[in-house]
Amino acid sequence: MNAHKLKQVQRLRRRHHVRRKIVGTVERPRLTVFRSSKHIYAQLIDDLTGQTLASANTAAPDIKKDVPYGGNIKAAQAVGKRLAEMAKERGIHKAAFDRGHYRYHGRIKALADAAREGGLQF
Repeated sequence: MNAHKLKQVQRLRRRHHVRRKIVGTVERPRLTVFRSSKHIYAQLIDDLTGQTLASANTAAPDIKKDVPYGGNIKAAQAVGKRLAEMAKERGIHKAAFDRGHYRYHGRIKALADAAREGGLQF
């Protein structure tokens, strides 16, 4: 197995290991995070109906005007705060944090901490 394929298999294994324990509901949706090199995306998902309840990302114009580059910790904090605001507007106070296959440090941790400061409980 080549190195790229092996890396992909290991990521999928880690992702399934994390998501096996997490299920999003209307009362406690799943906060999922996707991180690319230039942007970070976060969504609140109700897994029972398959609907996205709220989402925020660094490619959105309202965040992009405050943070010019989306691939750093400052941008992740802005996304976390914006997602927490959107959740409050929709009456969501609790969430299950789904980090996917990413380690809980750096941008992922900054997003989670900012969401907690904004009022979401994990």
